[in-house]
Amino acid sequence: MSLDVPVALLERAEAGQVDDAEFVDCVRQSLPYAWTVVSAAAQRLADEPGAEFGEHGTPPPSEAERGELLRALASDAIRGGLERHFGIKLAFQNCHRVAAFSLAAVGGETYQDFISPVAQLRNQSPELRDC
Repeated sequence: MSLDVPVALLERAEAGQVDDAEFVDCVRQSLPYAWTVVSAAAQRLADEPGAEFGEHGTPPPSEAERGELLRALASDAIRGGLERHFGIKLAFQNCHRVAAFSLAAVGGETYQDFISPVAQLRNQSPELRDC
């Protein structure tokens, strides 16, 4: 299970009445490590005027945190909610390298390079093979 959904939120979801803010708050509360990682990448982007992306590349401290990050970024709904909330496009490599791209950078050379197979291969290391 990816999210801990409060009963009241689940009832509203069953009625089709959940807004993005409620969903994102559920993600924040359910996946605190993933939230911290994405927040840090988004903040790094915001802190660098003119930067195309900010990133978080520190490996998770445990498999539980790695699992949170994978659940957040593997779900289209969760990832999309995070992207809308922070106003970014997320990119992901090696089970823990998260980049927050400005929307203006999507499709550009830096973004295309980051998401390329070549970049994925260049970012491999023996200690990351089991992730």
